[in-house]
Amino acid sequence: MSQVVDAPVPVEVELRPAARLDMRRAVRLGLSGGVAMVLVCAIGMVAAFQPRMLIDPILPMGTFFLYLLPLIFGWTASQPPPTLEGFEPAKTGARNILAGALAGVLGGLCVGLLLIVITTWDLRGVFINLSPQLAEIISFGLPVAAAIPVIALVAGVVGALGGAIHLLSPRPRRATMSALAWVLVFSLFTDIFGQLFDALSLDFVIDFLYTGRGGALTIAGALVLFAVFFAFYWWLGGRESTLRQRVQAMPAGRRSRWQIGAAVIILVILYFVPRIMGPFVSQILVTAGIYLLMALGLNIVVGYAGLLDLGYVAFFAVGAYSTAILTSPQSPAFSPEISVLASIPFVMIAAAIAGILVATPVIRMRGDYLAIVTLGFGEIARILLNSEWLAPYFGGAQGITNIPDLQIGPITFSTPQDYFYPVFLFVVLAAYITYAVQNSRWGRAWMAMREDESVAEAMGINIVTAKLSAFVVGAILASFGGTLFASQIGSVFPHTFDIVVSITVLVIIIVGGMGSVPGVVLGAIVLIVLPNLLREFSEYQFLFYGVLLIVMMLKRPEGFIPSRRRAQELHAEELSQDAWLEIYGEKGLEEKVPEGTT
Repeated sequence: MSQVVDAPVPVEVELRPAARLDMRRAVRLGLSGGVAMVLVCAIGMVAAFQPRMLIDPILPMGTFFLYLLPLIFGWTASQPPPTLEGFEPAKTGARNILAGALAGVLGGLCVGLLLIVITTWDLRGVFINLSPQLAEIISFGLPVAAAIPVIALVAGVVGALGGAIHLLSPRPRRATMSALAWVLVFSLFTDIFGQLFDALSLDFVIDFLYTGRGGALTIAGALVLFAVFFAFYWWLGGRESTLRQRVQAMPAGRRSRWQIGAAVIILVILYFVPRIMGPFVSQILVTAGIYLLMALGLNIVVGYAGLLDLGYVAFFAVGAYSTAILTSPQSPAFSPEISVLASIPFVMIAAAIAGILVATPVIRMRGDYLAIVTLGFGEIARILLNSEWLAPYFGGAQGITNIPDLQIGPITFSTPQDYFYPVFLFVVLAAYITYAVQNSRWGRAWMAMREDESVAEAMGINIVTAKLSAFVVGAILASFGGTLFASQIGSVFPHTFDIVVSITVLVIIIVGGMGSVPGVVLGAIVLIVLPNLLREFSEYQFLFYGVLLIVMMLKRPEGFIPSRRRAQELHAEELSQDAWLEIYGEKGLEEKVPEGTT
């Protein structure tokens, strides 16, 4: 192994150029933030969100999202660059605040320039959202000449606050940021917390926190929430170990009992969730559960086997249409009219056959070629379902309707609250299958194939069987989602199964963490539950998807909750020799440690 030798670097060479580059970086990021603020105004987000108050009467949602950008760019611009051990950071104290304020002022000046453009020319023929209403919002109701310095001042102060975050030590910084995040959560999800407090007969809490049912946070409520969560996270920051560390340190028997108890508590909570939250939230949770079923299946194909499948919606369609054909009296082909529960074995067989049919032509394909071919299969499935040629079998554009509700014995599931429970059971089953195959012979073969297909084949792994099995297992899990979807909606139509579904499921896996079941669950919550709860964001849902993907790829490519192995692969160059020794053992250390690692 090669050794890294630290060479002394003169202080003049390290600090002075870095200080000059920091100001240039602040200018560059400030202008980038200004462009982002102008785009947020131009696409209509500010005007669309402005009627909603987050904290009454001082903080409308449109203004909040506009000035959230200088906070973020001010924090980024003032972030100290990495320095050699033994040297002070290039920016400390006032320089952090100055860099953040500079970035914020430049962003505010860009918005001021937009204000001049709006008030001088009528551009609504091209940019429909550049309206007098937008000008009134961003100018705070002031004349243009007075509004521009005010905008620059407000953005500069917000950027300086972003820079000042770096001056806090880790414990108060973590407590402050967590408390602010919770205040934002309580202000955004007013309906959810209102229903929760109402179900618990805590009307006095609603009256104190909010201006009314579904209203905005009061100033006093926001301050109390901030104080409570700040104290809580300050207390957590002072503990010697986290809850996860204490659980891992428990003896095996005690840890098992603790985990069983935690699982029972979670199940009890989940049992009451649909009853407390009502049909709207239950429907969102059912939709998220169906996407989660598909994501767990695609996680096997992409996360474990490393096969990029962009046509995964085809398996979802197979499950839905197989259920419709077997159960609906309106089925154009034939109508045995069996129950939804009795159709599940036949749906699994149909999904397995579809998985084999898709996998067989792509056995020797890898990477981009595999993604393009599977994308073609997904589009072919949708076009065939929509064609007049196959209308006698699949109903064509009219689809298949009158699909019966799911019935298990005497219990019939008809409402969103009812469907929450079978969807949850299928999700648990899919998670169990995922964990079971992860450490099985199949799972090890998939992960070896993902690392290096040629090496895996040379080690004796049957690549054909491994790929076929991955596609089949993934297809069966997706078909479960299709069955539940068809039964809950009561009808299926070809336009439902477009490429957007495949992309959304893939984004869930990427954001949550490939190869990680908890990560996939969190990804479904972030990308399905939150956008549907925040109905104001529905028009900009894919915009947020794109921004989130960019941020994740730059800052955390392994996802929110990655599998341990995946995180190690993506950050291999950051691991020390001791870490590599712990992961791979002494025998493989020489082969695994990258060149240049000490």
